[in-house]
Amino acid sequence: MKPLLLLDVVGLTPQLVGEHTPNLARMASEGFLAPLGTVLPAVTCSAQATMLTGLLPRGHGIVGNGWYFRDVSEVALWRQSNRLVQGEKVWEKARARDPRFTCAKLFWWYNMYSTADWSVTPRPIYPADGRKIPGIYTHPPELRAYLDAELGAFPLFQFWGPGAGLPSSDWIARAARLVIEKHRPTLALVYLPHLDYDLQRFGPRFPALGNRLREIDAVAGRLIDFARGIGMEAAVVSEYGITAASSSISINRVLRREGLLSVQETLGWELLDAGASRAFAVSDHQVAHVYVRDPRDVPPVRRLLEGVEGIDIVLDRSGQAAFGLDHERSGELVAVAQRERWFDYYYWLDPSRAPDFAPTVDIHRKPGYDPAELFLDPQKRFLRLRILTKLLRKLLGFRYLMDVIPTTSELVRGTHGRLPDRAEEGPVLISSTRKTQVARLEMAELSRWILSTVFD
Repeated sequence: MKPLLLLDVVGLTPQLVGEHTPNLARMASEGFLAPLGTVLPAVTCSAQATMLTGLLPRGHGIVGNGWYFRDVSEVALWRQSNRLVQGEKVWEKARARDPRFTCAKLFWWYNMYSTADWSVTPRPIYPADGRKIPGIYTHPPELRAYLDAELGAFPLFQFWGPGAGLPSSDWIARAARLVIEKHRPTLALVYLPHLDYDLQRFGPRFPALGNRLREIDAVAGRLIDFARGIGMEAAVVSEYGITAASSSISINRVLRREGLLSVQETLGWELLDAGASRAFAVSDHQVAHVYVRDPRDVPPVRRLLEGVEGIDIVLDRSGQAAFGLDHERSGELVAVAQRERWFDYYYWLDPSRAPDFAPTVDIHRKPGYDPAELFLDPQKRFLRLRILTKLLRKLLGFRYLMDVIPTTSELVRGTHGRLPDRAEEGPVLISSTRKTQVARLEMAELSRWILSTVFD
């Protein structure tokens, strides 16, 4: 077996590999670079599940970064149990070939209770007083204490939110080196998210893009050089490319105005009442799963959405089948936005009725993805002073509400989720070896490519 380091550099595309990424460009010249096909929706959880199972969403069940759990009438995004991923994983297939095969899964998603030998994933601690404390979950449990002692606490607030940036990717890369040094896994899966943040904030051609590329190239390059120095092959993949975003589509407000979406009034704000709604959407970048309670409502809801400006296509079950998205977790309808449009999750019609979590970083209570969490609200005066005051309350043990992000979508300049129009705008595969070279690889073929690289 030939050990393999597989880096997921989120947001990287073939057209971004060049003068600002000397380490990745050098690896491509020594091995190869090929476009990597993606899946619908082209989002983190669906893409990673496809890479690691060789199945489309109809097979592995990860129809987005979250979905509506019909049995409990709740929307849940960013769950972490690997038991949600259906199908055999690549390390399970490899272990069946050779029981000596081992896998370290570092910050790839669905990383709790998997059958990987070592795993590390972000897992904040939420005390009863409302605080959010950075933390990680590891298997085996003692790995957490080891990484904390060697590296300090995981920089959670640089992993997502207005402060998201390089420190999180750098911490993950250093943790990966420690795990590889200590355990020598046959396959090391490592997730480096830093490039994605500013691409979503500012779009695919912002002035500081070269700096962001050099930063992630340096982090990846150090880990690649270390891995190759101990006899591993190295490969880089990505999940999607970022396209420019002009404005969002408030699909839930459309449904609410038609009397299809229900809310509950609570303490002066409104909460989406998914179980009582005739139709509502789980917005996820450029794709929205629309859940329609009564089958008789599906045709009129489809006609309604097809007439909404900014929506490209609306897929019923037969339309979903053409994209491999026809799974029971999918909405009765799936809406796909036009190229420069995306779906926000907003459902309130009166801004004063927005829920208290709307202006906070809260990825679990929002019934949809919110890229506005990458920004501080420019409309709030003396914002830095307000943040310092809230942090002081936190240090003193008082409850506080970190309501500092915008509840409108105008600042977002980059998006993804629909299939790319051109290969150079989509994901990429870079390999240090030419032995398994391909001109192009579909995402569902990556697990087979990994096996051929390891067992060649």
